[in-house]
Amino acid sequence: MRDIFEDLFVGQPTDPVEAARRAMRPPLRRRFYELVRVADAEGRHAILLDDAPVRTPGGRSLDVPTRPLAEALAAEWQAQAEVIDPVKMPLTRLANSIIDGVVVAAAPVTAEIAKYLGSDLVFYRAESPAELVQRQARHWDPLLAWARDALGARFVLAQGVAPVTQPEHALAAAAAAIPKNPWRLGAVHVITTLTGSAVIALAVADAYVSAEQAWAAAHVDEDWNMEQWGRDALALERRGFRFADMQAAATVLRSVVTVA
Repeated sequence: MRDIFEDLFVGQPTDPVEAARRAMRPPLRRRFYELVRVADAEGRHAILLDDAPVRTPGGRSLDVPTRPLAEALAAEWQAQAEVIDPVKMPLTRLANSIIDGVVVAAAPVTAEIAKYLGSDLVFYRAESPAELVQRQARHWDPLLAWARDALGARFVLAQGVAPVTQPEHALAAAAAAIPKNPWRLGAVHVITTLTGSAVIALAVADAYVSAEQAWAAAHVDEDWNMEQWGRDALALERRGFRFADMQAAATVLRSVVTVA
């Protein structure tokens, strides 16, 4: 059974557009189970396929800390029809990466999120045109006000792409809000890398903004460019699948609510 899960998820591209481009993509495995259910034991919740536990590519049991998260994962496995397509299982991919990676090596993940705070998307503003400047302000200023009021982090803005050095006290205050719980940490890391903004990710973790609001804030510049120059169907398809990863991370944050 472990070999099956390794074949399914190890080395699979997370971007389905990229996957489609690979001429040598391995064939998808046929669905080999009938029943998906959640089993509770000792405060953990495991996903069972015909009473056999799902395992991560690293061979660990795919068990999670809350029942709602387990049910969401079970629904993802149940939704697979004739074949199992990992590209369509963003929550399972995220759970695998958290269990096999974040749980055993949280410090590098935390450090990478903190690094984004030094050059966060929402700090760098366009000089023109006026409509884009206003749009950035409408989406990003409330996030900075939240960081100031909720985290005690007062960041400095810049126009254009010239780098700006952020105050050490602001960086430390925001870094202190990075979750210590590995599940929330992994989710915040995914949102940070998807949006280019640790501020946005921390605001989602705090439930200050929804995944949809965060996604819109992260794509202000891209949306503006598409309005001026036209839409790219391939780019929109890629973006849709990346948003599925965003939603998976938001599901983890909603389902694993802790102080840390």
